[in-house]
Amino acid sequence: MAQGRRARRVLAVGSVLALVAFVGGAAAAGDDPTHPLSEGAAKNAPASGVARSAALYPRDGRRDLTGDDRARYPGAGVLWCRRPDGVPQKAAAAWLIGTASTVMLNAHNFRNRQLETTRPVGDCYFQIGGRNYDFVAESLRLGVAADATRLHITDDWALLRLARPADAPRQPVPGAAPDLSTGDLALPVTLVAPGGHQNYRGDSSLEACTLRRIDPPTEGGIRRARHDCNDGYGGSGSGVFDGAGRLVAMQSASLSMNSRHAFDIEFHYGSALLIEGELLDALRQAQREDTTTQAPSQAPLQAP
Repeated sequence: MAQGRRARRVLAVGSVLALVAFVGGAAAAGDDPTHPLSEGAAKNAPASGVARSAALYPRDGRRDLTGDDRARYPGAGVLWCRRPDGVPQKAAAAWLIGTASTVMLNAHNFRNRQLETTRPVGDCYFQIGGRNYDFVAESLRLGVAADATRLHITDDWALLRLARPADAPRQPVPGAAPDLSTGDLALPVTLVAPGGHQNYRGDSSLEACTLRRIDPPTEGGIRRARHDCNDGYGGSGSGVFDGAGRLVAMQSASLSMNSRHAFDIEFHYGSALLIEGELLDALRQAQREDTTTQAPSQAPLQAP
């Protein structure tokens, strides 16, 4: 019982810290251990009292992205959104993937946990390779089911189409879902954060870290991966890559954001959704429908 109370208490605190959005609203605490709340998308609104320099864990191995990194992990872009006064602000990571017009990012950039609209697509744009691209607002596809009443980790994805094709390399759609067994594991990965983190000095970052557990599939046949990668506000949507440079997951949220606790598989960890199930199906569909901008010539990805 004491352990259960501790779990609820930590999850509630972590969820509050993880859901402060830069548009100004903070969500109420939740205690759902299966689906902890998603983090706010932008870097400029940390929870009160959180130091800007505090990493998620005491160990911080992040470094700035280099040109070689961007070549190894193509498609890395940034979602920018305008404040009510019209000033653009960096919001989250986003990925040009499959075609020159398809962008993958988190649904919580536009919806809160109760699926209420937090910002319209028209207030945002995609930046990659130093250029800005508007979205086709009506192209927004959310990962949540039509009858859903909540946003969870495993349906926290969205796809958008650009108003014009981006002149930039893109991330290929995985050739297969990650060949990862459900349960505990220790898979070395790299977290690529093109949008950076509020608690990191640079505009973008990369870190070698580890996937520690794959939870059973839930929404859309997608599984959550728990990891020990450092995260911070603005890190949503970051890509999780295996040792061969293959995209296996997309960052969604972290518990107890910025609290610098040691990694704990039950109470203090990052959450990413694997690129599988309905998300992988949607990416493949977007690629089939975009007959004018096929993905660049690359060897098809296989399961890691």
